[in-house]
Amino acid sequence: MHKITLLLCSLLIAGTTVTSEAADKHRTISATMPQGMTVVAEEGMLEPRSAGSYSLQLYAKNDPAYPYDRFITGLVRPRNGALTEIRFADLTNDGKAEIIVITRYTGSGAFVTVDAFSIRNNSVRLLTSIAGMDAKKDPIKALKSKLHRGR
Repeated sequence: MHKITLLLCSLLIAGTTVTSEAADKHRTISATMPQGMTVVAEEGMLEPRSAGSYSLQLYAKNDPAYPYDRFITGLVRPRNGALTEIRFADLTNDGKAEIIVITRYTGSGAFVTVDAFSIRNNSVRLLTSIAGMDAKKDPIKALKSKLHRGR
């Protein structure tokens, strides 16, 4: 009887784990930079979809069959909303693409947060951020405008 109880508990735990992992598969987005590096953004696994944090990881250009084998660097940022997109654009006019991460607020979905990151000397740093931006606006234009106003 004790063995049957243990078996049932094990199956219940395994089923919960599989269900949990399957439900969270949409919490990660990735894209390949023009320079060939892979960028991954992932929401905090135990956090609500509406708020929390996200991690940003950068992987070196590698064999396409193994895009995540050569981790370079990463960081963690606060998040208001769900991750929706990673884009790339040369915001600083230096010929190198910056990483742009967009999160859409929950509820009406009419607002986004746009974070721009630069890569220098194998490290990622936040370049600028716009919170509460109208989701209909062009995030690239808004980031460029903010950066050029600050100069």
